[in-house]
Parts: sequence; C-alpha cells; structure tokens
Amino acid sequence: MLTGGNVADCTAGAELLSKMPACDILHGDKGYDSDVIRRQVENAGVMPNIPPKANRKWKNCFSPFLYRNRNAIERMFCRLKDFRRIATRYDRSATNFLAAVCIAATISY
Repeated sequence: MLTGGNVADCTAGAELLSKMPACDILHGDKGYDSDVIRRQVENAGVMPNIPPKANRKWKNCFSPFLYRNRNAIERMFCRLKDFRRIATRYDRSATNFLAAVCIAATISY
C-alpha cells in the first residue's frame, strides 16, 4: 500500500491491520505508536510490540529481544533505498512508483 510522503504512517494502520494474517505478536515501527492502532491490534487478539515514541509520557510494554528480528525488514527497505529512483520517488503516479519498487526488489533479491 502506497501513501503520500506527507502522510503519517499511522493513518494507513487500520487498512493494513485488516489485511494482516493471523499472528500472535505484531512488530511495528515507532510511526505506528498510537493509542488507536494499539487498541485495534489488541482487539484483534494480537500483542503489539511497538517501541514507544520519545515524546510519550506513558511508555507501553515493549520487548527489545522480540523486536530484534525485525532488522531483516529494515535491511530490505535500506536495500531498496539504494536505488536513487526509489529513495527520491521521482515517479508522480503510484502505479509507476510501485512498478519501480518491484523491479528494484527483483534485482536485489
């Protein structure tokens, strides 16, 4: 799912959660650290493991040990951003950008 560069990650959270396969723990980025997303994840019967944002007054339960395996996803995004066209998003249409991401992923993996 592609969103605009000026759109916060958490705004797409509800739609992403509706397409999520069954799991026990959801690892998320700090961009998804909102009370609304945490409640949606918990209502689905899944434990959210999302690092709290620095400006949060009440820090939620977070396990760095479980979160450690998420670095494979971060490495994948960094590999895609090695392609200048992907990192700077030259394409104006979402279809062309997604096609460029698919081509870069095919070359990388």
